[in-house]
Amino acid sequence: MYIEVVGVFTGGSRFGHVRQGLTCILNGVVAAQPLHQRLAAEFRARIASGRWPEGEQAPSEAALCEEFGTSRGPVRQALATLRADGLIVGGQGRSPIVRRSVASHSASALGSFTAWAREQGHEPGQRTTLQARVPATAAIAELLGIEEGAPVLELHRVRALDGAPALVETMYFVWELGKRLMEFDPDSGSVNRFLLDSGADLSASTHQIDAVAASADDAAQLGLAEGAPLLRVRRVTTDAAGEVVEYAEDRYAPGVTTVVVENRLFAAPSRALRSVPVRRDA
Repeated sequence: MYIEVVGVFTGGSRFGHVRQGLTCILNGVVAAQPLHQRLAAEFRARIASGRWPEGEQAPSEAALCEEFGTSRGPVRQALATLRADGLIVGGQGRSPIVRRSVASHSASALGSFTAWAREQGHEPGQRTTLQARVPATAAIAELLGIEEGAPVLELHRVRALDGAPALVETMYFVWELGKRLMEFDPDSGSVNRFLLDSGADLSASTHQIDAVAASADDAAQLGLAEGAPLLRVRRVTTDAAGEVVEYAEDRYAPGVTTVVVENRLFAAPSRALRSVPVRRDA
């Protein structure tokens, strides 16, 4: 058996007419790479090179058909491949949009938004919409493990990446910790960094991640339509003694981040098959 890859011209327009393509010869039988795959490779190259800029419209199906001298079928297949790979969005009935690069958050390191943004090469920002001492509602009291009506610090901010709204942030602190923040300007930067620098005991946090629909307030703050999907991260922070000191909820706009979860086996398998215990809190 032998395999040979050669360049071929089929003459007249791009991919079959103008551009050199690839042909695979397997045991002397010619098997050209399908047109939609060559188109998909070309479109990926245009995105990678910036010819199709992130956040901008790509050419329409009609324009691509004209450029490459082909029918809509291969173009649609190629665009569908890019859509499945997360490189473009939309496209049915209108020009697709090149998706912006989305930075990832490790689930084991969900913490300071400011530090994460700078690690990703973005400039973080924030706008405070509420900073007040309030009595804990029944729901917040249960989450913080305090009595209903006990004082807590409630803090609301809109966080930004490179000047664009990225998430709505809501935090509740037990008063012993929250009163320190009354001396802090939340518009100036990281709450976590201020608390740690002031000696606060922030030992561990647990996160719950799901998706919710944007409320009217979320939509107004983030510049989205009401009901738009948001990534929600709920966080409970404890001190070294295991006491809850903060409850927070972040609601990310679409396309801001993804969450990466890394799993490891808790025990190496022996030669014989055996069950492996599963952590109930995983």
